[in-house]
Amino acid sequence: MNLLGFIVAQSLNALSQAAVLFFIACGLTLIFGIMRIVNFAHGALFMLGAYIGYSVAIATGSFLLALILAPLATGALGAAFERTLLARLYVRQDAGAYLMVTFGLAIILAEAIRLTWGAQPLGVAIPDRLRGIVIVGNQPFPIYRVFLIAIGAAAALALWQFLERTRAGLLVRAVSQNAEMVHALGTDVRTVRTGVFAFGCAMAALGGVLSAPLVTAFLGMGSNVIIDAFVIVIIGGMGSFAGSIVGSLLVAFVQVFGAYYFEDLALALMYLLMLAVLIVRPGGMLGKEE
Repeated sequence: MNLLGFIVAQSLNALSQAAVLFFIACGLTLIFGIMRIVNFAHGALFMLGAYIGYSVAIATGSFLLALILAPLATGALGAAFERTLLARLYVRQDAGAYLMVTFGLAIILAEAIRLTWGAQPLGVAIPDRLRGIVIVGNQPFPIYRVFLIAIGAAAALALWQFLERTRAGLLVRAVSQNAEMVHALGTDVRTVRTGVFAFGCAMAALGGVLSAPLVTAFLGMGSNVIIDAFVIVIIGGMGSFAGSIVGSLLVAFVQVFGAYYFEDLALALMYLLMLAVLIVRPGGMLGKEE
């Protein structure tokens, strides 16, 4: 076996996995950065995106439409949830209340998915144009995973440009730092919060749609990925967009190479990485201690 080719192929596997993890971790960290809410329903929204994507792909025969409509529908649901329930809790400044409400939403969504789509896993076919393999260092590598790497990199770049180069991105960053001052200057902070929450939910749903062809849509997929997302956010730093990118890469590489070389310790290695980061940087690699 070509060792260099194997390492390159495994590294590409890690990058494709990091792309999926980035979508859910980025949404989670943006919501926390702006609203100081740890959204426990984020995994369920990831799962909802996978199931809606499955239905859209089956009904229309278009995976592209699934990538568009599932995040839009999930984002709309997130906006409605934020306006009707979360907004009522802002005056209380009670982190425990946010946790219980979002945890309740996760339970409701999981049961609604079971009642709507059933308990059996649902396979989402890879689009014809994204099937097949390419040869990387004498190792076969799926084209779909190359697509995941490309769309993850494009999304990260687009979001960075949005946050750093646009007026809307400036408002988002300003609200995360001093919401009272932004409100005093005449900006509707409530609209910014709703938009960020909806966007974070849509990002999670997009990750669900992208992961469905790899793992199928199944009950419990949200519970699996939300643990990874929280680890990524803790490693990268709560509320840090760049931290979510770095954390996704580190966790994905530890998972892929750990599963190959230390199969029985793969999960432990991820937590050891998190502990090592917290010992050196309690606020995360790119986060700020509060």
